[in-house]
Amino acid sequence: MPAEFIWKNGEFIAWEAANVHVTTHALHYGSSVFEGVRAYATPKGPALFRLQPHTRRLVNSCKIARIALPWSEDEINAAIVETVRRNGHDSCYIRPVAMRGAGPLGVEGRKNPTDMFIFTMEWGRYLGAEAIEQGIDVQVSSWRRIAPDTFASMAKIGGQYVNSQFIKMEAADNGFAEGIALDYNGTVSEGSGENIFVIMDGVVYTPGTASSILVGITRDTVITLLKELGYEVRFEAIARDMLYIADEIFMTGTAAEVTPVRSVDRVPVGAGKRGPITKAVQDAFFAITSGSVEDRHGWLTPVRG
Repeated sequence: MPAEFIWKNGEFIAWEAANVHVTTHALHYGSSVFEGVRAYATPKGPALFRLQPHTRRLVNSCKIARIALPWSEDEINAAIVETVRRNGHDSCYIRPVAMRGAGPLGVEGRKNPTDMFIFTMEWGRYLGAEAIEQGIDVQVSSWRRIAPDTFASMAKIGGQYVNSQFIKMEAADNGFAEGIALDYNGTVSEGSGENIFVIMDGVVYTPGTASSILVGITRDTVITLLKELGYEVRFEAIARDMLYIADEIFMTGTAAEVTPVRSVDRVPVGAGKRGPITKAVQDAFFAITSGSVEDRHGWLTPVRG
């Protein structure tokens, strides 16, 4: 079901009225930045998970993309909270998106105005309801991630997601839930929209920023939780063949949350099911997002009061 209200440029409009003109720059050249934020149901009502880091990344993405953003972080935070409140969600997915709007065509679009929308929707498990426990089957993609001198991997820019679409469509056509892309050096980068963690002999490995990854907020969350659980986390280049001999692999993202990988290129990961470290970090993550344990890091922003 679509939500009733969408925030546009400081005002609330009806869902059906949230349209853009065909000359909108972002439609032609991908000049948009966006975020994905989740609101979780808790005993105290809906709560946004790690709102401020998402807003900060949106602002930073605009800075990298040279997209003028007339609203402050505080104004965006308040608009997101109010959009969730007005739409009466217990839990939902929130998509803030800023884009170069309608105006003259041409690759140089900085004379076009900036439009910003915030909309919400009910959204369950991105990779399937059963994926959290059973895991997913993935392939190593033939598509590589962007090189650092071609695009800006630390920015969440709409046009860059054509690369993600190629990875995801290839995986779907080949019968997999997701793809894992290699970086420009041929080492492991990330999925189409998820960061990756590889576990061997009790040590957790994840690619660093030099591997063309988007620095994920759920990734950062999981790193904190892993360290609290007593696990060593190493930021290293990961060879493709390490995926085939790993004890556990999981992927993280706002949409994917914490999703186990049970096979890579049809080679089972470990026992071919969710492993104990993956389950431990899942339990810690969902305990906080559900409000069943103390929010000791201040990661939840309540919508009601």
